[in-house]
Amino acid sequence: MKLLAALLAMLLWLPGAARADELRPGYLEMSEQRDGDWRIVWKLPLAQPPAGAIPVPILPQSCRYREEPKQGFVGGAILGSGEAICTRSLAGGTIAVPVLAGPGDTLVRLAPLDQPVQVHRLTAAQPTATITGPASTWQVLQSYFVIGVEHILAGWDHLLFVIALVLLLRRPRAVVIAATAFTLAHSVTLAAAALGFVSMPQKPVEALIALSIVFMAAEILRKPGTTPSLTLRFPWVIALLFGLIHGFGFAGALSAIGLPPGDIVPALLAFNLGVEAGQILVVFAVLAALAAIRKLSQPVLQTGIRLASYGIGITGAYWLLDRILV
Repeated sequence: MKLLAALLAMLLWLPGAARADELRPGYLEMSEQRDGDWRIVWKLPLAQPPAGAIPVPILPQSCRYREEPKQGFVGGAILGSGEAICTRSLAGGTIAVPVLAGPGDTLVRLAPLDQPVQVHRLTAAQPTATITGPASTWQVLQSYFVIGVEHILAGWDHLLFVIALVLLLRRPRAVVIAATAFTLAHSVTLAAAALGFVSMPQKPVEALIALSIVFMAAEILRKPGTTPSLTLRFPWVIALLFGLIHGFGFAGALSAIGLPPGDIVPALLAFNLGVEAGQILVVFAVLAALAAIRKLSQPVLQTGIRLASYGIGITGAYWLLDRILV
């Protein structure tokens, strides 16, 4: 009962406190324009404007800013840019971001002239990275896999769709088949959009994602004993169709992060695998919760699923109106 109460409280709290795709990792990019001359841009998400002066990123010891960088707080993030002069190679130096209070981590990309792009991931626990030389593909894979996991676990719109799918089907085999269809579909559109083969404006994509959540909640709440809907008869088809839309949402988040030019395919693969790993965790966690509640009481399970579905539907409707009207 405590588990059920916690789940319901979380779902009912969401409309006022959460927005979809909350995870927007910050980024800091240093690109060498000419030998020793670097262009630096950064975006550091923050929940509210910082009090007082905004600290600037800390450059490697061999570098200094040419002049005071330009910074401002726009759209929930610190946006900044500047130019630096570096007297020698960055290898062996350190780079740091003094402000890591946002919902995500910071991805650092170093692009020296005529060398592969190097990627580092900074966190609140480890806000400094040591530059060791050209990036390895394994380093890129690690960074983008973790970002993929974080994105699905903090992207509540995708997460609520997956939870609703589990609540609707409940049987492990049916859930696995439908989740696999959802995975295959959004993997296709994620890859196609990230590689530039197809595109779709993000605003209608986000509205359609919210609509998919409302649709799934309505399916769960259908009156028992009525003729099974198309969704219940062919859940994998519905998961496949909505998965195509959700893939564009994942692609939008990935485009905000960027892909390293020398390792586009590995980074895309790692991000997608991270998303799937996070999704699998959610599916099995919800199935385990349902099994535990079912052992306690079948009536409690049915009531809990309906109440959770109302919470999911209200959240999806709130997001839908917000994305259409704003």
